[in-house]
Amino acid sequence: MDVFSKIDLNNTPKHIAIIMDGNGRWAKKQGQERLYGHSIGVESVREALNACKRLGVKYLTLYAFSTENWNRPKEEVDGLMNLLVQTIANEVDDLNKNKVRFVTIGNEEGLPESCKEELRAAKKATEKNDDIYLILALNYSARWEITNAIKNIAIKVNQGEIEPNLINDELVSSFLTTANYPDPELLIRTSGELRISNFLLWQIAYSEFHFTDVLWPDFKEEDLFKAVLDYQSRERRFGQTSEQLT
Repeated sequence: MDVFSKIDLNNTPKHIAIIMDGNGRWAKKQGQERLYGHSIGVESVREALNACKRLGVKYLTLYAFSTENWNRPKEEVDGLMNLLVQTIANEVDDLNKNKVRFVTIGNEEGLPESCKEELRAAKKATEKNDDIYLILALNYSARWEITNAIKNIAIKVNQGEIEPNLINDELVSSFLTTANYPDPELLIRTSGELRISNFLLWQIAYSEFHFTDVLWPDFKEEDLFKAVLDYQSRERRFGQTSEQLT
């Protein structure tokens, strides 16, 4: 029996988030430069997206570039930006064919102009698609996102538009870059690392975590199916007891 056939399609996550890690290490194992791993990793994005479509997942968020990634060697960062522009331009037709809506979260203003132009074009070209949302986290940092939300709430309070005693979880969530999307039920990280790396810290408060040793360029549909099976084996209590759930 294959992995997919074991999955209960009535109990799949609506939103899966992935920290795509291991491109550089994969490339070094092949005797190649790190950027080669990033380019091969594009195929794993397609694998994950196809797997999510088969499962009926509505939102797939991928951690593509963090604010900390600017600290990497300049040649790698420049190569990543160029790869991003080329990849998005090349994928728009397939995204439309598969009814994928492309959106981003993060500080897009901090990206090179060529990237921003390609991102705007891809968003516009796919804005009517509604089978699945592909959410790319670019120049993203959860601490930046939460800090930015606090600043904007403070401005509204100072202007008298928000009463401080009315600030709650729902209001804070509405000021985040993910305001239009549900929180992910499942977070996957590849490459064997066991940390969150400043990703969706507010949104993953009740997410299930799945860590795999598979390096991102080797991540296939079956690996995502295994993560969902792992997710389905757990009891999601949200602070309640098992007896309360049954």
